[in-house]
Amino acid sequence: MAKLPEILNKTVVAKSRFFAVEELELRFANGEQRRYERLRPGSIPAVLVVPVLDADTLLLIREYGAGVEAYELGFPKGALEPGETLEEGALRELQEETGYGARRLTVLKTVSLSPSYMGHLLSIVLAEDLYPSRLSGDEPEPIEVVPMQLSALEDWVWREDFTEARSIAALYMVRDILRARDV
Repeated sequence: MAKLPEILNKTVVAKSRFFAVEELELRFANGEQRRYERLRPGSIPAVLVVPVLDADTLLLIREYGAGVEAYELGFPKGALEPGETLEEGALRELQEETGYGARRLTVLKTVSLSPSYMGHLLSIVLAEDLYPSRLSGDEPEPIEVVPMQLSALEDWVWREDFTEARSIAALYMVRDILRARDV
């Protein structure tokens, strides 16, 4: 395993209400020095929830993605509130965004997105044994819940409105988990 670079300096070069861009001066083990820019790592954990309605049906949501300026399909997700566990946050996000609760929640894996530029992590949670339950959320408009047949997975991943990489990765992980149970 390579030795981690030495951080010589960290400087915030831009800041908004939600983001801070940080410049890092690094020295690598071979003596080379470089400057990198990144979104400063977030300190608030986040969850992505994969709701399983039945053996062949998962629930996606369609909501506006400001980053891509389009309505996108994906799984419910959001930041934890202070003091929430991953499971509590997953259950709350599920209820706010789909109108379902879950009797069984399983944390599968924590993933990153573009680790060269961001330190934000997201935990993928499998939600099973669903029941109707709605909580009011902070979304600016109603979120559309879209049932997805797992047996048609290949059709879904090629859709132009399903591009969110973490949701696609979660989809394949959950497919493999559910297949292994059927064996």
